[in-house]
Amino acid sequence: MKRLFLSIFTLAAGVSIYASEPWTVERCMQYASEHSHTVRQQQFALDDSRASKTQAIGAFLPSVYGSVSEQMNFGRAINPETNTYTDVSTLYNGYALQASLTIFDGLQRYNQLRMARANVAMGRSGVRAEKDDVALKVYKAYMDLVYCEGAVAQTSKKRDESRALLHQTEVMAEVGQKSDADVVQIRATLAADEYELAHMQSQTTKASLALKQLMNFPVDSTLNVVQPSMTFAPATTESPNQVFACAYTSNPRILKAQQGVEAARFNLRAARGALLPSLSLSGGVSTSFYKNMDQGGHASFSSQFKNNTGEFIGLSLTIPIFNQLSTSSAIRRRKIALDQARENLEYEQAELHRIIVEASADVDNSAKEVIKMQEQVEADSLASHLTTRKYEEGLASSIDVKTAAVTLLQSRVKLLQSQLTMAYNQRLLAYYKGEKLWTDQ
Repeated sequence: MKRLFLSIFTLAAGVSIYASEPWTVERCMQYASEHSHTVRQQQFALDDSRASKTQAIGAFLPSVYGSVSEQMNFGRAINPETNTYTDVSTLYNGYALQASLTIFDGLQRYNQLRMARANVAMGRSGVRAEKDDVALKVYKAYMDLVYCEGAVAQTSKKRDESRALLHQTEVMAEVGQKSDADVVQIRATLAADEYELAHMQSQTTKASLALKQLMNFPVDSTLNVVQPSMTFAPATTESPNQVFACAYTSNPRILKAQQGVEAARFNLRAARGALLPSLSLSGGVSTSFYKNMDQGGHASFSSQFKNNTGEFIGLSLTIPIFNQLSTSSAIRRRKIALDQARENLEYEQAELHRIIVEASADVDNSAKEVIKMQEQVEADSLASHLTTRKYEEGLASSIDVKTAAVTLLQSRVKLLQSQLTMAYNQRLLAYYKGEKLWTDQ
């Protein structure tokens, strides 16, 4: 019990220290790829495919089995020594060791092995695709959390400015430079800022919980994120078709769909192999022991075990003629499965092409939005500063100050959102070009 408590304490301390460190977006993606429930489910499917592959390999090996039988006869029976009828009680033991090997089965085992290998490859692609999907979702959730934290910082800054302006207005009202209505208006602006700050803090908490859920991260642990470096590269010169040509050979979803077609094709060939004759070889050795329960004088067990030994070898040819339409139905179902796999491949190709075209357009559009929002923030910042100066000089009302401050806050928040959106679109497009989402992938 003492060791258990010590282990729990050590684990909790490790989690606390681990969570208190700053988490980059790459670290969050890697953590999610290792702990996500959906990734683990895909890993289990891969393990199952590997087990099926081992079973397919074992089908080429001979099957060996032994048997032991014991029989007690009462009344009329056949004497195994004289092969004549007798009416005495006898005890008979039989021992056999047999082996069989399928020599030819219409290439069913060969195609099943190739199908199993294709399923293993498809399982690997499925794990990689699920990791990438989880990583991209984590990246998006990470950006949402960074946006909320940035909005909280901007709102907190505006709240502090409103608080300082309220103090200044109260002092100016005492000396008669401002009216009580101005004080009330600035106080209302401060209350609105505090409400907006509390609202954004609530949104930040929700965004943090959403990110932890995607990562399968302990919800009661601290997750300190850092704003990712947003280096705005120039607009891509590659056309969507060029990006698609690269993604077609490396994207795990496309590879998984291609391997699904391959596995379905081998499965169909295995079903067609059941129409061909099969040839198998078998052999074995057997012996027996006989004892008359009414009379004595029987040979010893060792001598009978040796003298009654016999060997056999056989070659069997099976020609399928009619099996209640089982083979034809299996072939038809596997043809349908092959058509479904091909249709799924065409769908994945079309969907990938659509996503790449959309991502390419989003990168170009978000780059333009960032430039425009930077210009707007500069203009709104200057306008807010001038409006505040005019208010101090009595040339502008408190409503003008509030309007200018709100406009500046909205511009700053929109700029942050545009920057994060552009960073996400750039990472998404780079992923489809073949770049890794994180270095240890």
